[in-house]
Amino acid sequence: MKIYYDNIIYSLQRAGGISVYWSELTKRLSLLNDTYFYGHKNDNIFMKDLNIDVKKESFINYKICRYLDFRKKLPAKSIFHSSYYRIANQKDIINVITVHDFTYEYFRSGLAKYIHSWQKSRAIKKSDGIICISENTKKDLLKFYPNILEKKIEVIYNGVSDIFKPLDKSLNHLNKTFKELREKKYILYVGDRIGYKNFDLVVNISNKLDVYSLVIIGGGSLKEKEREKINIEYFHYENISTKDLNVLYNSAFCLLYPSSYEGFGIPIIEAMKAGCPVVSMSKSSIPEVAGDAALLVENINEEDFIKEILKLQDDDLYNSCIRKGLEQAKKFSWDKCFDDTYAFYKKLKSEKF
Repeated sequence: MKIYYDNIIYSLQRAGGISVYWSELTKRLSLLNDTYFYGHKNDNIFMKDLNIDVKKESFINYKICRYLDFRKKLPAKSIFHSSYYRIANQKDIINVITVHDFTYEYFRSGLAKYIHSWQKSRAIKKSDGIICISENTKKDLLKFYPNILEKKIEVIYNGVSDIFKPLDKSLNHLNKTFKELREKKYILYVGDRIGYKNFDLVVNISNKLDVYSLVIIGGGSLKEKEREKINIEYFHYENISTKDLNVLYNSAFCLLYPSSYEGFGIPIIEAMKAGCPVVSMSKSSIPEVAGDAALLVENINEEDFIKEILKLQDDDLYNSCIRKGLEQAKKFSWDKCFDDTYAFYKKLKSEKF
């Protein structure tokens, strides 16, 4: 079975959840025969750790290529899996896409939404197989595309890296890598700070819980307006390694993740696997991923979040959240994600040819 990946996501993101997903699939697929990777030069932090041979897809800039069909003619009966809503326009091959979420459809407007929706819609309609990363994403897909045959859709959950784990003497690791956080009690925030992630809420809550510092991971440089609103001690880190992120999860009081919408919510399960309690929202895919191991808030309300965070000052509840989180994290692994994906390829091929 010849399998082709377009790898274009590594040119579109320097980091991010889809890059994590794609690099974990790529890592495992590259160990098999008859697998081929195409792409463009990029500085993605996950791509640089992959030991794969990448062929040049086209001389056309990736910013244009991302909206075009795959540029190479593929052998008949091949599998083509695009990392971001592209297709190989051949009838004698199998197109597969992964739908991660519907943030554009729910939260964006204007030209960006129009172009994204056009490309996603075309890929969904022309694909032989569609992977959704949660039941909630599948539900959204059928809401926006009710005419899509449900039998084309397979729910395959994201995984979580084994790098995330409780560390013995975690403070020693913290002192070695993040000396400025020594003896700090901090609340952790991970990811983008765009609208539906509700970073403003994180700032407001942190300002009121000033016994804790705030540690922010990723999302690009803080804007001046964002810095001005933070009235407590805070630390912002970008482009840190997975190993260092695990150190920060290990030493955090909790992960505060008040996102209104997620296709999956990778930081939630990373934190749980590292033994870090999670306070999040009871929205979209989050209850599905967090199970009963997180403290979930129904509505965007500062006081409700503060109440849940303060509950964690009870040692029994705190330790219970850690135990439940470690159990919940066992349900997700990248090996299972890859095995299920590969089985889906084989199923699609046997059905079409």
